[in-house]
Amino acid sequence: MSKTVDRGLAYGLERVRAAGYLVEQLLVPLDESALDQIKQAVVSQTWDAVVIGGGIRKPEPLLEFFEAVVNLAHTRTLAAKIAFNADGGTSLEAVQRVLS
Repeated sequence: MSKTVDRGLAYGLERVRAAGYLVEQLLVPLDESALDQIKQAVVSQTWDAVVIGGGIRKPEPLLEFFEAVVNLAHTRTLAAKIAFNADGGTSLEAVQRVLS
């Protein structure tokens, strides 16, 4: 991952924390091998929202992987809202959009 992407993700994460939300970030490989990591993360506690990033959602070749991630998040966190950000810097807006 590039330093620019790393900085953007760190900035976005800090914005969510500064707004008073407890947050965890999970960066995964962009393939089916990530599903076990995602499953463990979503069942590790009760979440109010799960944000699925643009890196998973946007590239058309990842469509089937994106579907698997959304369905996993939905079935494992029934009470959580599912949100989508445009990039790491817009996670706060995604959380606020689904929790307001």
